[in-house]
Amino acid sequence: MTPAQGERLWEAAAAVRPGGTIAEIGSYRGKSAIVMASAAADGVTVTAIDPHAGNDRGPQQIRGTADEGQSDHDAFLANLAAAGVSDRVRHVRAFSHEALAAVPEDLDVLYIDGAHRVGPARDDIVSWGAKVAPGGTLLIHDSFSSVGVTLALLTTLVPGGRFRYLGRDGSLARYRREDLDGADRLANAGRQAVELGWFARNVVIKALLLVRLGSVARMLGHDGETWPY
Repeated sequence: MTPAQGERLWEAAAAVRPGGTIAEIGSYRGKSAIVMASAAADGVTVTAIDPHAGNDRGPQQIRGTADEGQSDHDAFLANLAAAGVSDRVRHVRAFSHEALAAVPEDLDVLYIDGAHRVGPARDDIVSWGAKVAPGGTLLIHDSFSSVGVTLALLTTLVPGGRFRYLGRDGSLARYRREDLDGADRLANAGRQAVELGWFARNVVIKALLLVRLGSVARMLGHDGETWPY
């Protein structure tokens, strides 16, 4: 998470009024949950959903072990405690499709940073996006960067008419829940389609990093070491 992305999470959470609800899919070791819980007003419910099963832990870490998942879970709890927000975050230790019934409708903020394969990412956008209240905020990490997440966007939000695209900070895409139609819907799709150029750049950079050509990646303005996000 970049500083700018952290600021966006903070701003979104801080704008929720008491009695409102925030949910995130994919907590890993707690950084995003800590940011949002720290920013949220008293009386705002923050739910963090992550099975901590060892899978989908990050780039090139789609499959992991139960021990790795438990280590992440322990670190998650310890980090929440260290930040003083343990009592402000409700953790649902389950896969996102299993946790739908555990979270109420009309979410004010939904942050998706779960499984990055196209099927699960698409399911999260569709199933959980339906829970976002009109005027609510949808934030999706690794947008126009991860191949799976980008394909999920191209088959849901890009042609869809329920979320207005507001822009991105790195790979953190921002949407607002509102109904679009006609030319407005077409323009909304166009604003997202423009990001495919940045997506293509990221795919090239990832390929260069995989074959250890970070020096060439630096020529494209990347640092030559970290995975684009």
